[in-house]
Amino acid sequence: MSVESVPTDMMPAAFLGHGNPMNALESNRYTAAWAAFGRAVPRPRAILVVSAHWYTNATAVTSMTRPRTIHDFYGFPQDLFDVEYPAPGDPEIADLVVDVVKPTWVGHDVDSWGIDHGTWSVLVHAFPDASIPVLQLSLNAFKEPEKHLDLGRKLAELRKHGVLIISSGNVVHNLRAVDMSKPDTGFDWARRFDDSARELLIDDPSRILTLDGHGDYTKAVPTPDHYLPLLYLAGLADTTPLDVLVEGYAAGSLSMTCYSLGLDPAKVAEVAAAGSVGNAGGTGDAAAELPSSFPALDSNI
Repeated sequence: MSVESVPTDMMPAAFLGHGNPMNALESNRYTAAWAAFGRAVPRPRAILVVSAHWYTNATAVTSMTRPRTIHDFYGFPQDLFDVEYPAPGDPEIADLVVDVVKPTWVGHDVDSWGIDHGTWSVLVHAFPDASIPVLQLSLNAFKEPEKHLDLGRKLAELRKHGVLIISSGNVVHNLRAVDMSKPDTGFDWARRFDDSARELLIDDPSRILTLDGHGDYTKAVPTPDHYLPLLYLAGLADTTPLDVLVEGYAAGSLSMTCYSLGLDPAKVAEVAAAGSVGNAGGTGDAAAELPSSFPALDSNI
């Protein structure tokens, strides 16, 4: 497919702080925000997700027609392993992804990956009928942050072709510091870093690379996998200010803050107020709790 095909209206984009995968089964103010976002955006031609959970040694896009649902965790209830998100893929959109980022190389993945929980745990709320084609773009572990930001800028062309781009991770994500006694609060260092990120992103997202000089960066971002997806939305936005979709904390050391681009916050609020959203009706304040058997040091959530 050529990038010269007739474009649609510019599609919004978002960064969703997905937290722990139990949110897929819960109804809280975060899942409600994801659902409101999904109902507020124009129906996408396809959804491209940059998930923290496809952190690998190359840049690739899923190109299969029927991506499998991946349960890439352990120590969680069987109900979570039973979740399936049977969205189709779209090889033509995968070709378009490859075209728009040239000369950056992106490979076609036809059989190794699928839809991981960084993707389906939010999409079951945002697009519960799983009828829209879903593709994932991997995070190349060998690329510097500057390269991820630049790739986000190149992906912006897809928004003109009806592709909804969602990056899924967490601004603050430190599993070693998880504190089960703090279900909906953040440590001081987590709040400081999240606040600084917010101030920057709602002013000038193009400056996001300066956050690595923040005094709490090493605690907030001990590994890059959950932070890098944020660079993709910053790249898409460039100097356009982002809007906060929802904000908060889980287990002391996880930020649940989410951002949107190109979508009127008032429209999201209107959709949310129009009725119950999400997989279940009510909306609690706290994100889903981690199970007591959760192996914090060995799981990539």
